[in-house]
Amino acid sequence: MIDSLLSVPSYFEIGNLRINFYGLISALSYLLGVLITIKNAKKRGFKTEDIIVLALYVIPLCVIGARIYYVLFRLDYYTNFWDVFKIWEGGLGFYGGLIGGALGVVLYCAIHKKNFFALIDIIAPGLILGQALGRWGNFFNQEAYGYAVTDPAWQWFPFAVYIDGSGWHLATFFYESLWNFISFIGLELLLYRIEFKTYGMLGAFYLIFYGSGRVWIEGLRTDSLYWGSVRISQLLSGIFIIFGVLVLVWYFFKYHRKRDKNFEIIMKVLKTDP
Repeated sequence: MIDSLLSVPSYFEIGNLRINFYGLISALSYLLGVLITIKNAKKRGFKTEDIIVLALYVIPLCVIGARIYYVLFRLDYYTNFWDVFKIWEGGLGFYGGLIGGALGVVLYCAIHKKNFFALIDIIAPGLILGQALGRWGNFFNQEAYGYAVTDPAWQWFPFAVYIDGSGWHLATFFYESLWNFISFIGLELLLYRIEFKTYGMLGAFYLIFYGSGRVWIEGLRTDSLYWGSVRISQLLSGIFIIFGVLVLVWYFFKYHRKRDKNFEIIMKVLKTDP
């Protein structure tokens, strides 16, 4: 009786139409990301139509990249070729989607002569908010959860989540969703409160924010993709954190070097001989 009460439906029906929650939430997460990017577009000199056209490049490549990434690390599972195309059953690797989406941005910028780094600044907040929503697709699909929780005192949501046939597990999908939402607030504050002199800084902060959350949350999951004995997402998260920090360090020294030169010029102008 308790098991049936805790069960989560993976789909709903409207007439003869069957709609999977995973696919619906994924679509809504893309839409949310686009809307937030449109809202932020003016901060880097873009128009609404620019973002809509950009989405036509990014979203298809994002989905394709996410699926290819996941399948490549689960080749032993996909013995039936046609199962590769059943994305509504789950199986999208975020980092593959990030790579595919980045290629979409590069392609768009090359064709439409736009600044790649300026676009990254306004994409970052919408991207991580879309991820926060998208993780709830894992909830309905009963996936992306963590180790078993055997102590009844901790068998409650959102600390843990009930998985049909397996019992209570760490609700790692929720941890990441919450972390991403907090990161979204941080990126939005940075975008609107701080005037960066160099485009691409929000992208660096995104890599640090997201990577910092994913690198430890991934260690709690039981369904990670592996390369040998290494969790791929942890490895990539660590690389992204390091890269983001290096960009910030480079920016810091560049900014202060320019400031020092400007200070010297001002002093020379103000200096007068007796």
